[in-house]
Amino acid sequence: MPEAYIVEAVRTAGGKRGGRLAGVHPVDLAARSLDAVMERSGLDAKAVDDVVMGCVSQGGEQAMQVGRNAVLAAKRLGEGVPAVTIDRQCGSSQQAIQFAAQAVMSGTQDVVIGAGVESMSRVPMGSTAMFHMKEGLGNYKSPGLEEKYPGIQWSQFTGAEMIVKKHGFTKDQLDNFALASHLKAIKATESGAFEKEIVPVAIETPEGEQMHTVDEGIRFDATLEGIAGVKLLSPEGTITAASASQICDGSSAVLVVSERALKEHGLTPLARIHNLTVTAGDPVIMLEEPLFATDRALERAGMKIEDIDLFEVNEAFAPVPLAWLKHTGADPDRLNVHGGAIALGHPLGASGTKLMATLIHALHRHGKKYGLQTMCEGGGVANVTIVEAL
Repeated sequence: MPEAYIVEAVRTAGGKRGGRLAGVHPVDLAARSLDAVMERSGLDAKAVDDVVMGCVSQGGEQAMQVGRNAVLAAKRLGEGVPAVTIDRQCGSSQQAIQFAAQAVMSGTQDVVIGAGVESMSRVPMGSTAMFHMKEGLGNYKSPGLEEKYPGIQWSQFTGAEMIVKKHGFTKDQLDNFALASHLKAIKATESGAFEKEIVPVAIETPEGEQMHTVDEGIRFDATLEGIAGVKLLSPEGTITAASASQICDGSSAVLVVSERALKEHGLTPLARIHNLTVTAGDPVIMLEEPLFATDRALERAGMKIEDIDLFEVNEAFAPVPLAWLKHTGADPDRLNVHGGAIALGHPLGASGTKLMATLIHALHRHGKKYGLQTMCEGGGVANVTIVEAL
């Protein structure tokens, strides 16, 4: 079977809700990452067969095919480049990578950009459902779905607390994990670990135009006492805003090509895609599926957890990666080595390609070979992608 290679992998620095990226339209934010992979690769727009864009809240400024709109807004693409926008919830742009890789591996396309965008400041999470419900335009939960899952309102917060109880985690464990995320992100930022993956974004500030290059959600003064003192999201629960991923604005993109494209365009690959897996399970606990998806991916790849050098497990809530570590027996020192979504933010549809950019550049920075990325997704779905650094 033909191989799929990653040539470029970039992301914007995260912006807090109402923060430094809130003034940037999501179409233009997505276009910035698309332009970056084109600039860095030196490819002509005519070489691009397709763009697959992940986006969760496809309403308002992210409506009307945000992927295609981003292509049209980009400076280095154009009308001749097609695009499609997909929603696999938080794994949308990880799925974009996998669709891009599948197109290349099938031999039907040679150059595909997998990308993602989410402006959670400008298109609030859940707004696409809540707006219609408030206007009396119906509910996503059909009579048939209600019959199978009576009285259940899908909730990631509920799922996260269910994981805490199932695996016996304490609030102290969650708080310590959250602190570690910030400390790793601080170290990565101060050491320049993110420089190769971050795309500068021009923003307007009271002091004039600036370039946004540092993840805004990192708490450089984070302490365990401060994290432990944050109010519980539920009076009877254990999770707080400090042990959950941050609402975030951002975009990201990964350039996936065939071996033929590598030779034809003189490209140098950063990584080879080794395995693509997606599984689904319990839609109520919802966030636990990365555990079982990882089992399936390793089995299909003929690998053991010890064979993987670095892991990116999305920190939607602290109990998710903690449960993943407990289930897989993975070395915690290999997990999210530059911090995760608790510190860096989780821009929903952009997180998949964002994590891949961080994973690939971390593999190169630390001289490692194999990386595994996974993330929990609404509805009890999970993607796993294994890559080999080149």
